[in-house]
Amino acid sequence: MGIDPGTNFMGYAIIRAFEKKQKPELVVSGIIDLLKLQDPYLKLQRIFSRTLQVIDSYHPDELAIESQFYGKNVQSMLKLGRAQGVAIAAALQRNIPIFEYAPRKIKMSISGTGTASKEQIAILLSKFMTVHPTSGMLDETDAIAIAYCHYLQSSNPLLTENRSSKSWSDFIKKNPDKVI
Repeated sequence: MGIDPGTNFMGYAIIRAFEKKQKPELVVSGIIDLLKLQDPYLKLQRIFSRTLQVIDSYHPDELAIESQFYGKNVQSMLKLGRAQGVAIAAALQRNIPIFEYAPRKIKMSISGTGTASKEQIAILLSKFMTVHPTSGMLDETDAIAIAYCHYLQSSNPLLTENRSSKSWSDFIKKNPDKVI
């Protein structure tokens, strides 16, 4: 599950990949529209409850979320951090492991550059997997990008949990059948 936290719109996406060689498939994606809520605490409550609803409906194995970035507006950063924390708390409520990715890392994993625009990322995603966002909003495609970034990171044999070393030569020695 990928989450793009926000206090006006929060994007979410669930992707499924049965095998590492197979393209991942988008199961569901959408946004939580929080614009009509004025009370910031009600927004946090909505984020928590809606995140739990998605988790309970689709039972994701892991949650990938965009980490906070440093901006000039401290108040905006605090609000975003609260939204992120509430979404993380919802996943922890269901014992789902959390993985955070910096915006630059997400862009880099999809486009090869950390400076790609949101629009460029949305276009590139459609080349890697079948993407049909329901809202047409970039918060939704950002959530798909976060989930896809996590898929790429967890598919990398140098980054998997059962590694004892970070070298390709050790991986090849331990997995001779996986060498092309």
